[in-house]
Formats: sequence, C-alpha cells, structure tokens
Amino acid sequence: MIDPYFVFLGAALGMIGSSVYAWRTLQGRASPNRVTFFLWSAAPLIGFLAQLDEGVGLPSVLTLAIGVGPALVFLASFFGRAAPWRLTAFDLGCGAVSVVALIIWLSMDNPTVAVIFAVLADLLGGIPTIRKAWRAPQTEDWRFFALSGTNGAITLLTITSWDVATWSFPVYITVVGYGIALIVLLRRPALR
Repeated sequence: MIDPYFVFLGAALGMIGSSVYAWRTLQGRASPNRVTFFLWSAAPLIGFLAQLDEGVGLPSVLTLAIGVGPALVFLASFFGRAAPWRLTAFDLGCGAVSVVALIIWLSMDNPTVAVIFAVLADLLGGIPTIRKAWRAPQTEDWRFFALSGTNGAITLLTITSWDVATWSFPVYITVVGYGIALIVLLRRPALR
C-alpha cells in the first residue's frame, strides 16, 4: 500500500488526460461519443455520492475525477471544430440501458449496491466508445484512457479497506482505461 494521498496524483493524471482529450476535441482532432461521455460523467458522479454515503474516504477522489473529466470532454464536443461522432441506435440503446441502471441505483438504499449499479451503468455507457475505438481508433485519444487507467491503478494501491464500495470503481477504471488505450494504440497501425 502507498500513502493514501497519492489518490490526488492519480486524479491529477486523470484530469490531464481529460484536458488533453477536451483540447483535441476543440481542435477537431478527436470526436467523442456524446452518449458515452455524458454517461461517463453522470455515473461516476452518482457513484461518488454513494461512496461518500458509504464513508469510502480518499479513494472516492478517483470517482470524482473520472466524473468531472468526461464532463469536460462532453462539453467540448459541442464546441469542437469537427462534426461530433454520429450517434447510432446502438449508442442510444446502450445509453438507455445505462440510464435504467442509474434509475435502479436511485431506488436503492444500499450504498454498496448503488456503487455496483453505477459501475454497471458506466460500463454500459462506455460500450459505444469501446466499439468506436475498435472501428475508428483515429477518433480517440489513447492518453485519456491510459491516464484514467493509471488513476485507477494508483487508487488501488492506496486502498486499505477492501469492501466492494471502495475497490469496484478503481478496478473497473483500471481495466477499461488500459483496455481502450491498448485498442486505440494497436488498431491505429492495423487500419493504415
């Protein structure tokens, strides 16, 4: 275990990745999926509130950062120079199922179950971007995902209480962040 205050380093790295992605979006060099980035901001912010309710402590800084960062990217998508990524029925379907998971969270009075549903909603909202990263990796910025994964990994190293409400978001963010970064990095050369 490392000092719990390292979560702030992880959050800073995640925010750097988000800022780079937002900047590249404004320049027209990245095209975020609005369904994903809206839900990637909403679900973690809900998870953050649940973690506060559960008394998670410093590891909840990760969850806050991974909610605020995508909100910046989502907002940048309305002002970017390139046309936004065209939404499909698949994107909207994933978004709808994600919203159902968020509604289930709202009906729960159990913070641990709420965090699980927030992670599920986040994953469902992310499926369109995972698909887009595979099909059009040039529209993504791998740094955002790699730094988000690093944020999750650092947070995992600070955890002292291994209950579901504490470790579920960091594990999820680590796996998804590094996974999408690898997809983008490996698929770009393959499609040239």
